[in-house]
Amino acid sequence: MANRRTFQTLTQQLYKATLHPKPSSSLQHLRTLAQIPNFSEKSLHPTSHDTFLTPNLNSSSSHFTTYRHFSSDRRDNTDNDDESEEDDSDYDDEDDDDDADIGDDAGNSVLKREYSPEEREAEAAAIGYKVIGQLQRSDRVFNPYEPVFAVIQIGSHQFKVSNGDCIYTEKLKFCEVNDKIILNKVLMLGSKTQTMIGRPVLPEAAVHAVVEEHALDAKVIIFKKKRRKNYRRTKGHRQELTKLRITDIQGIEKPEMAIPAKIEKAAAKKLEKATVAAHLIIDLVELLAGTYRRKVEKVTKTLFWEDKCRRKN
Repeated sequence: MANRRTFQTLTQQLYKATLHPKPSSSLQHLRTLAQIPNFSEKSLHPTSHDTFLTPNLNSSSSHFTTYRHFSSDRRDNTDNDDESEEDDSDYDDEDDDDDADIGDDAGNSVLKREYSPEEREAEAAAIGYKVIGQLQRSDRVFNPYEPVFAVIQIGSHQFKVSNGDCIYTEKLKFCEVNDKIILNKVLMLGSKTQTMIGRPVLPEAAVHAVVEEHALDAKVIIFKKKRRKNYRRTKGHRQELTKLRITDIQGIEKPEMAIPAKIEKAAAKKLEKATVAAHLIIDLVELLAGTYRRKVEKVTKTLFWEDKCRRKN
């Protein structure tokens, strides 16, 4: 087989030398590109060794027709084809990842979309909140703790909150810091005396909150690797969050804050102790004042008699 290929190469070089003594490299390259030989199925699978044809020197065409003989059948290369297809699929996945990265960069470079007020309200309602307005200095929205809880839904997350609690949610697009909002997707309300469960929400219930901060979550490392492909990618991601402070829960009767009997007894005992201590302090002051007064009187008397004795002498 090797001798046949060597002989074929030598005949090709001889034929080119006889037809074109000094061929131009650029013209020869163009001819080879323009004239592509047509191979037939019979030529690819020869039946005998006589199918090799010698070039016709008297032909006027400059194209040399050859036939390639395969040493092995194409059916034996099915396994290699499968492996090559797997490799191609892996490389296609890499290209897709690279294209996705390029798409993300392009998306970030595009200007943000401008929403109309109606679109903002619609998207906010779909998420589960409604913006009322900015928090003013004169507003007294922060109330003391009340024994009432609510289960709310914001986006795809649910939270159990009470008055004064602080929660972190995914970033709410259409609200700023110090905005007052109403969380209208209330799934459940409860207190010590009653419990209300929505189907799926309670239409008359509402939870008031204030936006305190827009922050970023801790960094998450994303590492991708494909074996035997020299493919490794390391990225970091920080999720955008919004901090909310719950100010009020409406839609359920709030029980009055009753003072327990133990607290009343403790307060009475503290009051008694305070009064006893005050009386003791008053008595001590009076005692000290009396002793001081007696000492002063005694000293004045001694000084008076000493002075009088000196005058007599």
